[in-house]
Amino acid sequence: MPSDNMFDNKYHQQALSGRSFLITGGAGFIGSNIVEYLLKYGAGKVRVLDNLATGNYANIQPFMSHPAFEFIEGNICDLATCQKACEGVDYVSHQAALGSVPRSIKEPYNTNNVNVGGFVNILTAAKEAGVQKFVYASSSSVYGDEKTLPKVENKIGKQLSPYAVSKYANELYADVFYKVYGMKVIGLRYFNIFGPRQDPNGQYAAVIPLFVSKIMKKEEVFIDGDGEQTRDFTFVENAVQANVLAMLTENEFASGQVYNIAVGQNFSVNQLYTAIQQLLGSTHQPTYRAPRAGDVRNSLADIKKATTALQYNPKFDFEKGLQITVRYFQDLYNK
Repeated sequence: MPSDNMFDNKYHQQALSGRSFLITGGAGFIGSNIVEYLLKYGAGKVRVLDNLATGNYANIQPFMSHPAFEFIEGNICDLATCQKACEGVDYVSHQAALGSVPRSIKEPYNTNNVNVGGFVNILTAAKEAGVQKFVYASSSSVYGDEKTLPKVENKIGKQLSPYAVSKYANELYADVFYKVYGMKVIGLRYFNIFGPRQDPNGQYAAVIPLFVSKIMKKEEVFIDGDGEQTRDFTFVENAVQANVLAMLTENEFASGQVYNIAVGQNFSVNQLYTAIQQLLGSTHQPTYRAPRAGDVRNSLADIKKATTALQYNPKFDFEKGLQITVRYFQDLYNK
């Protein structure tokens, strides 16, 4: 049974003391959890590049005094900044991006500028610096209107939002850099990652922290559509595991590929809401509204490819991850 404590599960065998890592977007939700894992297990250097646009300084503040930690406040849209960040780095975990389907529909230019232009910058800088491995975050939104469940990596449809297009463009660029320049690149298609440090505030807050926050504050909670849309909700430590395994894999055939990172179970938004209600001991009812533009109706991942090539084995299922996440936000609000 998984531990209640984050990162009690160790996902690597190699010593990290002589290795250096760059985490772009390392002040963000997923990135800061990767940073915490690497520092906990003795990485020689962990450098973060983040412009704090969507990241939060509070997420990395506890690491600032750590001798192996470095922080560069800068933007991946600037090539020179990316080059500086990649100097002397063995591994890159690229998490920096403008997330959110609705934001991309409202701001397609900004989404493309950061998620595509910035991606090419950091990829180019990593190539020039001769990094050993470049791992990047893709998204299940890439599957678009492909209705087959579970989702398998080689069968995608037409993307339904600018965000989805930007993430697919990342995969295409990574494939070219692998084939043309021989870079060892690995893409991770995240399926609805959630957990501690996810931002519950703002116009584009993710659904789980938003639900928890609104229920606790007894504020109006909206569910888009009928709530029967399904998602393969994936606890953040599973994403951390995938990044660590991908960066350190010794499987020479693992590079040049993209992998689903999920649990392999799906739940409806209505089921999610009920589960959060129960954990909070609340009867607070939601308000239903029109479906959201650009949303995929149903999502469920086949994770066999990641299990085989990367030895990925999710330790936290939906229920366990949700318990830890709700407890985290309860503690946060009760401070």
